Amino acid sequence: MTTNRNFKDSVFTTLFSGPDQLRELYSALKGITLPADIPVSINTLEKVFFMDLINDISFEIGGKLVVLIEHQSTLNPNMAFRLLLYIARVLEKLFESRTLYSRKPVSIPWPEFFVLYNGKEEFPDERISKLSELFEKPADIGLPEEAHPFLELEVKIININEGMNEIIMNRCKKLAEYSVLVSRIHAFRKELGDLEEGIKKAIQFCHVHGILKEYLETHGAEVLNMILTEWNTEDAIAVARDEGLEKGREENRIENARKALEKGLAPEIIQEITGLDIETINLLNKQSH
Repeated sequence: MTTNRNFKDSVFTTLFSGPDQLRELYSALKGITLPADIPVSINTLEKVFFMDLINDISFEIGGKLVVLIEHQSTLNPNMAFRLLLYIARVLEKLFESRTLYSRKPVSIPWPEFFVLYNGKEEFPDERISKLSELFEKPADIGLPEEAHPFLELEVKIININEGMNEIIMNRCKKLAEYSVLVSRIHAFRKELGDLEEGIKKAIQFCHVHGILKEYLETHGAEVLNMILTEWNTEDAIAVARDEGLEKGREENRIENARKALEKGLAPEIIQEITGLDIETINLLNKQSH
């Protein structure tokens, strides 16, 4: 099956692609109820495979700038740093450079960062990850032990695996049903030993039990294509990370690219994973046919 498609599309981003859905999801994550007339403005970085955040949604709501990341593979301890780079790009898009040189202070939306985790490793209901945890220890660089960095960014990581965070799930039905879909994909993939067949069986399960009924009816076979591309990409990134291929030797990166091409990943995604130039990847693609 061919899986090349716009790699920014995913079930998560299409499920929560509208203001009403994001308003409900944000309210559930915060444990609040927002009025239906609170405006939501989506400003996700489009057409950018940035820092392998393939399931990102950035939006403004009620004076806040929120970045949501849905994350399925092993959690990366550098997530706060990656989000720092990400939010800088978002803010750069929101403000024209000349605005920063005016005599009037700019008004920046209040930032909040969430990672919704549904990987296979055990994880608590939630945890805060801080950018400062990555800084060198003050004593190691000659500063007093009690010194505090002048830069901080906190990310709330929320476990959305089936059976976790029941209060949040009860407040957002779509998120709860999405959690069931992902859980069934994990289970059926393990049972059948094949990702594509596992996805098909999970989608069939959801159809039978009325889970994400309207969404699956609307998007049809496109859902299979999106999930297959997304999970193959996650697998390729995990392999590259585990084997150190992003900065490895040329032959290893080429071999990694060949494997990714076999999975049907788009050349642009493979370029981000391996660091190879697009011409080399296209040549490898021709050689494989």
